[in-house]
Amino acid sequence: MKLNEISRKIDKIDRELLVLLQERMGLSLRSTKFQQATGDSAREADLLERMERMNLDLIKRSFSRQLLKTIVEESKRLQDEDRQLVAFQGEHGAYGDVASRLLVPAGAYIPCLEFIDVFRGVEEGYLDLGVVPVENSLEGAVTQVNDLLTTTDLNVIGEVKVDVNHCLLATEATDYREIRVVYSHPQALAQCRDFLMRNNLEPRPYYDTAGAAKMLARENPKAAAAIASSLCAELYNLDIIKEGIEDGPSNSTRFLLLSREPYAGQGSKTSIIFAVAHEAGQLYEVLKLFADADINLTRISSMPLRSDPSNYSFFLDFEGSEKDSKVMEVMGKVEKMTISLKNLGSYPAHKGG
Repeated sequence: MKLNEISRKIDKIDRELLVLLQERMGLSLRSTKFQQATGDSAREADLLERMERMNLDLIKRSFSRQLLKTIVEESKRLQDEDRQLVAFQGEHGAYGDVASRLLVPAGAYIPCLEFIDVFRGVEEGYLDLGVVPVENSLEGAVTQVNDLLTTTDLNVIGEVKVDVNHCLLATEATDYREIRVVYSHPQALAQCRDFLMRNNLEPRPYYDTAGAAKMLARENPKAAAAIASSLCAELYNLDIIKEGIEDGPSNSTRFLLLSREPYAGQGSKTSIIFAVAHEAGQLYEVLKLFADADINLTRISSMPLRSDPSNYSFFLDFEGSEKDSKVMEVMGKVEKMTISLKNLGSYPAHKGG
């Protein structure tokens, strides 16, 4: 190998080491939900002893022992900070990660493989808060998340809208003229459909935008690229081939912050899910209640009921708090007119509107 190739490989390994350390620290923080004390001296001693037995001819045992002790001490320091564990779907660098940092600036951000893992982790108390995308300005509702919202007992305690700026990313060694396939989350691929078609690029669904970028950096599949954020390019040492490849000039995703406990304050926005009898005019009568009370609706969407696919659940967001007398009166009437009603909670509305 030439010197520049060796240097690139060293840089790649260094970045992967830092990414692995980030993952390790996240797991260490999650372990605090299963133990009373931050220290486990017996396990720590066993870990150091096993490291002593490893025969690494280029690394002195004294160095590996000191390195591991430093990592363990840093883990303990993070555990003692007692940060809230904020779960999002995907890898670090995903838009869910960006939303988590905006919603909970002092949190510890925990990646999860699937949306169901976010919901279950918070429901069962292994994670403190969850951040999930509920709708995109180009592609509409995130169906899987909306489906999970119909059955969860979690409360919505916040929201944020994240501007989406999709980038086409590739490894430094990739000739962009040879790119044939592009990996990303199905939502991101759908949001960049026109770009992919114009450039004859084959979309390959992946579980996450950042996950696709991470895979690309590690495996470097032939003639491949990923669609992800510019943050992913920094985290995984990828080149940005083209920025802003999403369809349409305005693309944003709305994320919800989920908690086992309801929002403690007044809130300025409320989300509910309801179902009405499958009869003409029933939905109109419910919506008329809000219009007559001069309550502004900010979102309405629908999806089939799992228990009865011929009927629908309706998702409604409106301005006002569940503690407002006017809202309480309308909610009482809605409950009488619907066959099911779930109040997801009141929370501060995103300041951008």
